[in-house]
Amino acid sequence: MDRPKILIHLDTDPQPSVFDAVVAVDAGVDHLLRHAGVGPEAVLDLVHGAMFTRGPEDLKHTAIFIGGSDVAAGERLLSAVEASFFGPVRVSVMIDSNGSNTTAVAAVLAAGGHLPLAGCQALVLAATGPVGSRVVRLLAREGAEVRVGSRTLARSEATCAAVAAQVEGAKLQPLEINTREQLAAALDGVQLLIAAGAAGKELVPAEALAAAPDLSVAIDLNAVPPAGIAGIKVTDRAKDRDGVTTYGAIGVGGSKMKIHKAAVRRLFTSHELMLDAEEIYHLGRQLSESHLNE
Repeated sequence: MDRPKILIHLDTDPQPSVFDAVVAVDAGVDHLLRHAGVGPEAVLDLVHGAMFTRGPEDLKHTAIFIGGSDVAAGERLLSAVEASFFGPVRVSVMIDSNGSNTTAVAAVLAAGGHLPLAGCQALVLAATGPVGSRVVRLLAREGAEVRVGSRTLARSEATCAAVAAQVEGAKLQPLEINTREQLAAALDGVQLLIAAGAAGKELVPAEALAAAPDLSVAIDLNAVPPAGIAGIKVTDRAKDRDGVTTYGAIGVGGSKMKIHKAAVRRLFTSHELMLDAEEIYHLGRQLSESHLNE
């Protein structure tokens, strides 16, 4: 008989995420062990508690999920978790701090359902944030030519440098966008627009969108009014708006939830998985292909 599936949730916030807990339960986890306010110094004992309580054949029934609102803090936890393993003695791990990986994956997969990403001219706004930077990374891996928009050129350049170090041959252009003129230039010739800005902040007014004749797909990941891209509703899902296929945050959210649950389930198929943005993206593509073949 299989051992019960145990998910150890390491959260960097003072209270562990209820959202992540509900998703874990809905994904079929038998026991959820939640730890709040976790820093790197606490990781070793927690991870060794997961590793040494079950024999090698049962390690795949224990996994670790890293969450919390601070993505940089989550990445520090991930490094500490990986440093705690040795040899084949380890358990599978997934990181999705602030939902950044699953949201970015769902957005890029949505875009790829409507236009070829290889060679596509793409603009990512708020591209230096946790979701935006992952969107840039995933698009670059697919061969898109990505304009990396930020309020400060230095931050855009830093994101481009980080992505270029991870993605060989990445085609990236750092951009500072603070004025209507800068936005218009950034949108010129763009086929794909993804806005990953802060809640309640409009990044693209209606007149700027209307002046982008090459635009084919626009995705706004902001769920709080006003919209990040004017005219897109949060519920838009492959909605045709004046010849542009649009997605809002809720329209992308359904796929995000399916991908999140599938990734949690995948953790328990092996004891040596590490699910970060690229691995979750690969899983999301498998789900999309399975749906198309049904």
